[in-house]
Amino acid sequence: MSEPAAKIRKHSVKLSGHSTSLSLEGIYWDALKEVAGEMRLSMNGLIERIDKDRSGNLSSAVRVFLFTHYRNRTPGRTLDDQTLDETSLPPPQGDGES
Repeated sequence: MSEPAAKIRKHSVKLSGHSTSLSLEGIYWDALKEVAGEMRLSMNGLIERIDKDRSGNLSSAVRVFLFTHYRNRTPGRTLDDQTLDETSLPPPQGDGES
């Protein structure tokens, strides 16, 4: 029986010659392996690339990278579509007080 996709798994990775651990749900490890294969990189190589572009937590950066990767492959979208961020959200509709 396979383990649940939501179960957190921890793996050791080397970033810039230093060992660190990365904790992700199983579904993200599976996706990371798939994308690394598509890009002809090792998983560690892909994680290193993600690490170089991140501004926050590495686990979060990996999740955002994978979300963006698969979102850009959605039918009807092109790779130059704007990534969803705060600037593309509609402005708030008041503060809820009358």
